[in-house]
Amino acid sequence: MDYRLQKRLAAEILGVGESRIWIDPDPELREEIEGAVTKADVRSLIKRGIIDVEPKKGNAGYSGKVRRLQRRKGRRRGPGRRKGVSTARLDPKEAWMARIRKIRRYLQYLRDKGVIDRRTYRRLYMLAKGGTFRDLASLKRYMADRGILREERTS
Repeated sequence: MDYRLQKRLAAEILGVGESRIWIDPDPELREEIEGAVTKADVRSLIKRGIIDVEPKKGNAGYSGKVRRLQRRKGRRRGPGRRKGVSTARLDPKEAWMARIRKIRRYLQYLRDKGVIDRRTYRRLYMLAKGGTFRDLASLKRYMADRGILREERTS
């Protein structure tokens, strides 16, 4: 049963790959299929359902779904999985938001406790907004160098 010619012709007609062509394995149809040597012959076999196209195969994706759900729970994210520095994995905007909120909370705390006045608070707030301070420690250093922090005790 060598149907290579018929497979090739059917693939051309149907516009799919040869591997997707299905030919009825019924031994009674064998001579009829082998006798089909023109495109017209093959077309008639296709019309009768003796030659057909197999559906496309695809990946089920089940494993991927399971993996995604596990990652959502925080699994499969250990140090062995990580590539690059921590800042590469962290959204820069998220990092900025965390940093600026911490600084602003601290400034509000100092203002409410009366350690700094409103003008100093506003000046430091705007400096923070401009990105002068890399973190809370740099803000504290800045204030200590300029003698702004006087009554504040580090706790």
